[in-house]
Amino acid sequence: MRFSQFNSVFSVLLMAAALLTVPAVAPTALPSAAAYDCPDVEVIFARGTSEPAGVGRVGRAMIDSLRQQTSKKVDEYGVNYPAGRLQLGGGDGANDVIRRVKAAADVCPDTQLVLGGYSQGASVIDIVTGTQVGGISWGSQLPAEYADQVVAVVAFGNPAVRTGGPISAQSALFGAKALDLCNPGDPICHEGPGNEWTDHTDGYIPALTSQAANFIAGRLRAPGPVPDVEPVVR
Repeated sequence: MRFSQFNSVFSVLLMAAALLTVPAVAPTALPSAAAYDCPDVEVIFARGTSEPAGVGRVGRAMIDSLRQQTSKKVDEYGVNYPAGRLQLGGGDGANDVIRRVKAAADVCPDTQLVLGGYSQGASVIDIVTGTQVGGISWGSQLPAEYADQVVAVVAFGNPAVRTGGPISAQSALFGAKALDLCNPGDPICHEGPGNEWTDHTDGYIPALTSQAANFIAGRLRAPGPVPDVEPVVR
């Protein structure tokens, strides 16, 4: 990797680490695999830097909007990872996402799964989907045999957007079902003049979280087995 490329990636990660602590909210209960009750939909969401355990502010807004847009039973799971300012817990978060997906596949194969993340949490989802940040990939990807159970992937303020490309462009398994949302002026995902920290910390609720919920609602399948899809030859 060229030094300039490394420096660009490192700068983005430093900016994410420098974010002020977001306002504390009460953490939501995290369901265990043993207590899994096979909902129609489960949203597995990785919170942003320094947010308390749970799905975080952006995840909460998106999930609440999704519940308003569908009659399906929607459960949630907050990814269990440190989310510290030094950005060192992404691999742990990715492993927890993978464990949760495997638990759903083993216990509730008809539950439709949605993966999502905000800021540092978006980087967790990058790892899970095999998306590179500045030409670098690290950590564990979700094995291909579990991909069909994931119906949608949504990321907010994803550093990969400005240092390599969004999940929709990079991930072979999840690109067709992914949506990366970058608020204009968010320095984590937008490169250019006029960036403001508030566009990262305060710029996603409610407009972009509602847009994400609408995208997810449109991808939810009717009950029943996943239909076979003929490969497209180009």
